[in-house]
Amino acid sequence: MRRLRVLPWAAGSTVLAIIVVTASAGASGPVSTPPPTFVGPSGSPSPFPTVLHTPASSLRPPPIHAQAAVLESAVTGQVLFVKSADQRRPVASLTKIMTAILVLQARSLGHVVTVHADALGVQPSTVGLVDGERITIRNLLYALLLQSANDAAVALADDVGGTTPAFVAMMNRGAADLHLTHTRFRSPNGLDDRGYSTARNMAALTRAALRLPAFAKVVATKQYDVPAPTGPPRHVQNRNALLWLYPGTYGVKTGFTSPAGHCLISAARHGDRRLIVVILGDVEDDAFDDGAALLNYGFGEFSKVRLVTDGQDVGSLTVGGQPIEALAGAALVRLVRRDRAGEVGRSLVPTPGLVLPVAAGEVVGRVVVEARGVVLGSVPAVARSAVASPPLPPPSPTGSQMDGGVAVLAELLRATFGSFL
Repeated sequence: MRRLRVLPWAAGSTVLAIIVVTASAGASGPVSTPPPTFVGPSGSPSPFPTVLHTPASSLRPPPIHAQAAVLESAVTGQVLFVKSADQRRPVASLTKIMTAILVLQARSLGHVVTVHADALGVQPSTVGLVDGERITIRNLLYALLLQSANDAAVALADDVGGTTPAFVAMMNRGAADLHLTHTRFRSPNGLDDRGYSTARNMAALTRAALRLPAFAKVVATKQYDVPAPTGPPRHVQNRNALLWLYPGTYGVKTGFTSPAGHCLISAARHGDRRLIVVILGDVEDDAFDDGAALLNYGFGEFSKVRLVTDGQDVGSLTVGGQPIEALAGAALVRLVRRDRAGEVGRSLVPTPGLVLPVAAGEVVGRVVVEARGVVLGSVPAVARSAVASPPLPPPSPTGSQMDGGVAVLAELLRATFGSFL
């Protein structure tokens, strides 16, 4: 492993970060070093690194030390890298992403929460709420998502769900609504370690969360002051070190418990490309190194390619002996690894049970695009023009018609050859 620093990209470059070997542990340009970790009332289990260690750029995926990981497009969910992505694991404070989603769906940012005693002193990370304190949803969300405050998680759960168990039930209904089939929550903060999820499910949950503007704003914030009932405000600092160390990072969340290990979800953008990386079960600062290495791989080795254009001719199908010319019903844009750009293939798959007649613009199948056997995506295929049912064959003579015809023929034969018959 080489010691590297991340430098800012050049305008128009296709690579998010230029990786340069250096003997220095510092950073250059807009890449800054996180200030010393804020030590809250109960200390912090997440000391910040000051430099990233990532391998040199390569078409081969980087080695990842985490137990599970996934790299996806933040827009489409297209998967660029997986490691045990469907393995069920405790996810520690990444749980708080679902807590934040439910709170934002149920409450305005200005809604005032009254803190109850059951929220106090939930170790190890708290923002120092006090019994009876009145505090807005906005301030609790900053405490929840930056400081990873467990007391804020319980206060929010009690306010939205009425009780913490009722809120946990809401969390699991929310997971089902998002089709997170390998996810089960047992608390609003993830401290229990009986809840679980997967890297793939957590990426899907994060995509849903980032569609909420308030969530996106909070997780992109480096530092914030949470007002206190008396005295100075409570300063909270985002524990996602990539916000300082990796250009283009705009979230999302860290987590740690002994069974879960170090966990990280980070999102970064370069131009119109956005990626999400999920790291589960890593050790110490390796979560940030692994996250940065995967982001480098995604931005450096994949290009955004328009694979299908809306209205493009995609071939023809034969239904009932009649040809149907098909057009793409939508565009398809995907990230393609640059060594596979020339290996992209397209196939037209008819809709099962398709019969005539077919109207112009009717969906008749799907255009499936793949490279090296990996499906990159698909879009509907529609009929270019209407195709009618084939004409029916002339009806066969009925039995009575046949009998009449035979009788007429017999009469004709008797009249002509009567004396010989």
